Amino acid sequence: MLDLESTALILVGYQNDYFAANGILRGVVEEADRVDRTLDHTLDLLNHYALSKLTIISTPIILKPDYRALANSVGILDTIKQVGAFKEGSVGADTIPELLAFGDRITYVSGKVGFNAFSSTNLEDVLKERKIKNILVAGMVTSLCIDSTGRAGYERGYKVTILSDCTSARTPVEQDFFCSYVFPLYGEVATNAKLKGEMPLSGLMAAALAA
Repeated sequence: MLDLESTALILVGYQNDYFAANGILRGVVEEADRVDRTLDHTLDLLNHYALSKLTIISTPIILKPDYRALANSVGILDTIKQVGAFKEGSVGADTIPELLAFGDRITYVSGKVGFNAFSSTNLEDVLKERKIKNILVAGMVTSLCIDSTGRAGYERGYKVTILSDCTSARTPVEQDFFCSYVFPLYGEVATNAKLKGEMPLSGLMAAALAA
């Protein structure tokens, strides 16, 4: 059973370029409705734990207009550069309004310019300051930012849980492969519903949520 006070939910890539209806990277995921389901499950989780002591951190990727951080990029990072995604000052780089609605309940960690949310950011400092031992990872894209962030967390000594229905890969086959064969090598895999069972609210918080 996970302790809320020593656990952090790390949100990766909850920005308009992925999640908005006209997001320029939305097409990276086959069956775009899976992006919507990922968001729905994430928001359900955020609403459930909004009044709890769970630490919630968002790690958006924001890139300079010259994309100098992606000078030698390949694959999806090159695609990001070519289509102008996550450009500083653009609407696409903005955090989605659904997350902004939670106000200062969510802590924002800046500096992310690649797959790994720990790289070039002060994420680890924030986690240490709050005495975090367990991290939950949600967002886009399963095989890239989610896997990189999960591995980095494991290597730093955190107990890692990947939220399978709060993440999305480029294809259903890729999602199933990572959740079944890759993530269990260094962490656990849980659905939104399973997590709620493993990390229950206190009686008082549960009553307030039900009211």
